Amino acid sequence: MRLSPVVAERMTVAFMWIMAAVTIGVLLFIIAFILVHGLPHLTWDFLTQSPESMGRRGGIFPMIVGTLIVAGLAVLIAAPIGVATAIYLTEYTREGRLTAVIRFGADCLAGIPSIIFGLFGFVFFAITLKLGLSVISGALTLALMVLPTIIRTSEEAIRAVPYAYREVSYGLGSTRWQMVWHVVLQSALPGIGTGIVLSLGRSISETAAVMLTAGSALGLPHSLFDSSRTLALHFYILSREGISMSNAYATASVLVISILVINLCAYWLMQRFAAKGGRNG
Repeated sequence: MRLSPVVAERMTVAFMWIMAAVTIGVLLFIIAFILVHGLPHLTWDFLTQSPESMGRRGGIFPMIVGTLIVAGLAVLIAAPIGVATAIYLTEYTREGRLTAVIRFGADCLAGIPSIIFGLFGFVFFAITLKLGLSVISGALTLALMVLPTIIRTSEEAIRAVPYAYREVSYGLGSTRWQMVWHVVLQSALPGIGTGIVLSLGRSISETAAVMLTAGSALGLPHSLFDSSRTLALHFYILSREGISMSNAYATASVLVISILVINLCAYWLMQRFAAKGGRNG
């Protein structure tokens, strides 16, 4: 029996709604499960104290500091390189073999598993460059991981800027760099910011790469060459070794809340970028 186009369309739309509802349901279940088990153990002392007895007691303050330093430094390293690469691809070169190679390399870099990045960072940064298991080794490794995201999102944001803006800027006597700096980047800033915020979220949630590069010291890092444990790694160690599931869930709750806040910021930037693009159109 052949279905009419109207019935087929309604069935397709209903199927997509069901799949979307299942996806959202799974996400909400995971978030609720972690928060239900973690929020009762989440106190001010837990957030401000150092861990004791390998994490069985105490808090996660050094992990919060370590996460902010490692993830923040990674984004600070990757953002200028990624944005500059996107500017070069869109404004300073024509489509050809070179641009195809750069995009292919970025796509391949995005598909490499994080454990491979961790192994590379351990061999190259920690051993070859003799940086050891340190904050700087972890940050450099994470910078390589998030670089493709920043490149691709920045490139799409720059391409979304209407070409008429460039023509008007040239017509007013601007140089290419003045046009890029004052016109293109100003218009593409929300989209570029979205990619940077998403990269920050991935850096905060990464485990395998930092385990092999930043180390797992429980104390506060006093320099970039000290070892430090991030929140994601602390949660992994507590849960894997069964040290303290209550502290593990509380750490996971802090991590989940942080990622949610970061993703909401990225969504807000994306909506602002879309609205601005609509007005320009």
